[in-house]
Amino acid sequence: MAAKLNLNRIRALQTDARENIESYLDPETPKALEQYTAKMKAVLLRDPQLLESLPEYLPVALYGRVKFVPAAKAKWQHWLSTGTAPDWDEFKTSAAFNNADIELVKAIRAFSEPLLIESCAVLFLMEHGDSISKSKPDQGAATADGDADEQSDDDFNAGNDSYGSDDYDSDNDHDDGSDEPGYDNQYDDIRFNREKPE
Repeated sequence: MAAKLNLNRIRALQTDARENIESYLDPETPKALEQYTAKMKAVLLRDPQLLESLPEYLPVALYGRVKFVPAAKAKWQHWLSTGTAPDWDEFKTSAAFNNADIELVKAIRAFSEPLLIESCAVLFLMEHGDSISKSKPDQGAATADGDADEQSDDDFNAGNDSYGSDDYDSDNDHDDGSDEPGYDNQYDDIRFNREKPE
């Protein structure tokens, strides 16, 4: 029997991750989010068990750094619509990680493979829209049918609350060479609840 995705947990992780990402998207400090996620990745690589109490760290750390190939979009939509978790062989071909993040991904998989999959589900929702929870029942049913995946993909991407990585990408285009002070302590710089970086 196929494993299930805990959609309520994924929604909660998405909300927490989104709030923390938005708190670092400041035009006046364009490198804040990049520096924040770099610190977070380093902390998680050293201590993956931190995710037991703060699972939202992982989607924040990988935000903007996971690519979903076009062929995998229908699969992710189906998994999220039906609450079905992919097995590892399906999952590893549905998400592409940056080479720089492979060591972290391996460490997280060894700690908790389901958490890695859940975090990628969060990132998929952020990148491709958030209409699954708002879809009509017949749309959800259509998504479960293989022949309807292509049509419902457009419905999925048309969510009014879509939250892509455009802001993050545009922030990366600003390279003024300035570094924010106060990034020396690996734990002090991990902020939540919309705290602004110093």
